[in-house]
Amino acid sequence: MSKKQCLLVRYRDFLPVTPQTPIITIGEGDTPLVRSQRLEREIGCGELYFKLEGCNPTGSFKDRGMVVAVAKAVETKNSAIICASTGNTSASAAAYGAVCGLTVFVVVPKGNIALGKLAQAIVYGAKIIAINDNFDKALELVRALTQKHHIALVNSLNPHRIEGQKTAAFEIVDALGDAPDYLFIPLGNAGNITAYWRGFVHYKQAGKAKSTPRMMGFEAEGSAAIVRGKVIPNPKTVASAIRIGNPASWEKAVAARDESGGVIDYVTDEEILSAYKLLAVKEGIFGEPASAASVAGLIKKAKSGTDFSKKKVVCVITGTGLKDPDTALQSAHTLPEIPADLETIEKVIAQG
Repeated sequence: MSKKQCLLVRYRDFLPVTPQTPIITIGEGDTPLVRSQRLEREIGCGELYFKLEGCNPTGSFKDRGMVVAVAKAVETKNSAIICASTGNTSASAAAYGAVCGLTVFVVVPKGNIALGKLAQAIVYGAKIIAINDNFDKALELVRALTQKHHIALVNSLNPHRIEGQKTAAFEIVDALGDAPDYLFIPLGNAGNITAYWRGFVHYKQAGKAKSTPRMMGFEAEGSAAIVRGKVIPNPKTVASAIRIGNPASWEKAVAARDESGGVIDYVTDEEILSAYKLLAVKEGIFGEPASAASVAGLIKKAKSGTDFSKKKVVCVITGTGLKDPDTALQSAHTLPEIPADLETIEKVIAQG
């Protein structure tokens, strides 16, 4: 692993790294920023890019923050870490905990976690505790546990998580030469929009960017606590990663919106699934449903009249679609069985 690829080394001047911080990595960061091939023209953007955070080691953006949080937990002599999770945090915590030989406890809402994510936590060796309630209750419980026991909390409430996640903003500026005009991002627990905004601000303050983008965060309609201005007791959405009714970084997300001149809005499940399919069939990008909320938000704003024709836009694709293959399979047609001969296959091909 080269030093350039090691996030703790590459951006150590912007991170809480001390001489005592262990430098750990499993290849997080340095994810692709790819330009749109088709949707750019169809939506009407000057330039449209996708930040493919599913290319991180455990398949989501969580690895950026987790590497910092776990390194700092080791530095402060913790032997165990804990998180509440809808899936991606559990996978990331379990992986980095395994690297460092830590005991990892994961509290998840029973039946409300995608199997691809649960499988990761299991195989990495985490001790999984399923509760008969939602993510917000799980987070409440783990916060109480860490106040009573010497266990490090590695949810986005941990400030080191936000510090690590802001490095994605650095990479976008490094790739483009400056900040984009707009940054579209899914909004669940609201830590990621907080982190990106912090990253853009820090880079501008350091003279590495001339501008900062408008931050455009999108909740799912059935979990739109910030948009509605109230906690959603029973959040519902097909996008499990943002099925959160009481975002932990609520106030910081609102601050990011207001300071950047951006927007926090919601998109429906239908809009999310439509964008999810568009990304796959028109761009070759298979993101998990939650990650499509960023593209759904862009499409919604373009349709409502926002002119992006001379703007540089980045949509964050927060996790790989392999995290939640069930969603893709539910919309698939039944696979036909045909005789194994050339003539029959040629007839199928001729039909398109």
